Amino acid sequence: MEKLVAKDHERRVSELAELHSLEQKFLSAQQWKTDCRAYAKWEHYLSCDGSPDPSVLQEINTFMSLWREDQNKDIQLVMEKGEQVLNLIEKLQFLLLDMPPSEITEKETVQYQESILELQNLLHQKYNGATEHLLKTASRYEDFETGNMQRVIKDKNVTFCIWANLKKKVRFKKHVFCDAQHGFDLPKSLAVSSVAVRILHTHYDHVSPLWLQCQRVPKLEVLDSKELIQLSKGNVEEPEEEEKKAREEPSMSAEEVYSDGRKSAVSLKENSNSTDNINETGEETEQQAEILGLPSRVQDPLRHEETNEKEEAVTDENIVDLQQLVPVGGVYHIDALQLPPQVKQIKDWSMVELLDVGLEAYPYPPEEAEDATQPPVQITLRLSDNVLYFEDPLIARWDPAGQQWRTDGISNIAYEAQEKRITFEMGAFHTVALLQDAHLNMPYQAWELRPAGVDEVDEALLTVTTVFATIQIQIKGSQCMLSSVVVDEKDALSHITGKWMSPVNLRAALGKAGVNIFPREYSHKYISVHKKAPLAEVRAYQQMALVASAFAFAWSKWNLEAGQEQVVFKVSEHLQDSVKDWSLYMFNGQKAQKLKITEASEAFSEELEEDSEFHSTLYHTLKDSASKEAIDKVGRASFLFVNVVYELLLATRVLTYS
Repeated sequence: MEKLVAKDHERRVSELAELHSLEQKFLSAQQWKTDCRAYAKWEHYLSCDGSPDPSVLQEINTFMSLWREDQNKDIQLVMEKGEQVLNLIEKLQFLLLDMPPSEITEKETVQYQESILELQNLLHQKYNGATEHLLKTASRYEDFETGNMQRVIKDKNVTFCIWANLKKKVRFKKHVFCDAQHGFDLPKSLAVSSVAVRILHTHYDHVSPLWLQCQRVPKLEVLDSKELIQLSKGNVEEPEEEEKKAREEPSMSAEEVYSDGRKSAVSLKENSNSTDNINETGEETEQQAEILGLPSRVQDPLRHEETNEKEEAVTDENIVDLQQLVPVGGVYHIDALQLPPQVKQIKDWSMVELLDVGLEAYPYPPEEAEDATQPPVQITLRLSDNVLYFEDPLIARWDPAGQQWRTDGISNIAYEAQEKRITFEMGAFHTVALLQDAHLNMPYQAWELRPAGVDEVDEALLTVTTVFATIQIQIKGSQCMLSSVVVDEKDALSHITGKWMSPVNLRAALGKAGVNIFPREYSHKYISVHKKAPLAEVRAYQQMALVASAFAFAWSKWNLEAGQEQVVFKVSEHLQDSVKDWSLYMFNGQKAQKLKITEASEAFSEELEEDSEFHSTLYHTLKDSASKEAIDKVGRASFLFVNVVYELLLATRVLTYS
């Protein structure tokens, strides 16, 4: 063992230099993204199609001003314009999620968030204007059987249901919108009043706080490549002492380790006998640190986790904890509205009384009857086929005053899973949403990452198995694709499978569909996981991504037994259609080794596999037993492919959440 330690120490500098050369692929990917963003802005400028660049404040403000002044309230036109607005919001959210902190200032971040909120508010105002316009001409759309007005208008983003009580007959107090299968049952007092009911189902959520839609993948702070090289070159301590320091380093306090979010490379140089074998500017080091999960302006998640744990618990049990429960399937705006004066036809004249009050809510329960108990309103909603509810959803109402979702005021809930229908009662009209535990699919039961391409093609397949579903994600080039979601041996979510998109967009699409396999920085509070040291976890994802074109990786039960400082997983060279025999590897961020035990062993042991050595990198440990063909393929792997694999591994955090 002493000989192996000495041998590893001698070659550490050269191995880290070789790894550093491979890691330049992350820099290349980041530069490619930057170039793509610049090219997209240029293409937009050349197109001159009249659509604004949402990142340019003047353009987006002009766009919103012109639409505010537009008096056309036709619902179809509003919905068409709404699709353009949603695309603009999506672009801004993508910029907030995908741009590295070095390319976006605090001022720009605030500007984008404000633009998103203004676009959301303007869109809802336009829907209210269109509703008012429809209600003024409600008599034109009388239903033949009931004499009341009912219309359903929908597209891929919105389902718009509106009913106007023109005849005011008690026997028509119950109604179901056939095209949408939403419905209501009104109290008698409303059934004889000049009231309209609107159920506006937006398949997006513009009600919840903005932070819920703009959460980046949590960054785990570790030392960057150059700092590791400098430490290894100048460190003259005994190897055992060195390993002990490496294990302790990630758990040091933020004040001791981080000045602006990561350890200062300058202080490391002062404390080590640095050499100049690898020439790299400070700017490049900072850029690389950021790409590999070290943004200087992102709060240290370890410190953030501690802060979260110290926060006082919310005492009101009716307030929804949006860190644990998230709305899925969009939002249902359920409103009782004052029916405006209707058009009267007198000979060739159409006459209507004009009221300059806009869209008015109908007060229910009546203000004068606050002390008296009023009968509730019964609502029935047909849930979207494009959303998976793994458990009975929780219904919550939006509280505008407190800016929060609440569960009180809703009763007699009946959920029919087969029919995808839910019925409930409310004492008043509210905006409601169906919420689901964000961590239902965590911890994962198993995971596997294996090459899927042949010859020169860089492709991989990431499979995550949860209690409820098996999710397969295909990776190719700069994009990924949801290959399949299998629930109860049946394929689901056909509307998003088979579509190539960026990892950021894939996370958003799966979350919107109710399948969350992407932990947040607070997720450890809600599920039982064995936390891993950031140094071990992030370094493992980086080096797994670098060799993913030729090697398969998979879950190992021994990862739970290996402790916080190191990770254990199965590895196999994979150049053909089938996986060879799996071997177990252990890695702590600075030392990788092949283990003697197998998955079927009776107990965990760190004993080395016979005739094997340990290295400073996972790459060189695999290289010892790999074929020349596999190593050549690793060297040829596209930087875009490597980066997407890394982003997905960091997003799913399979080594901690399995």
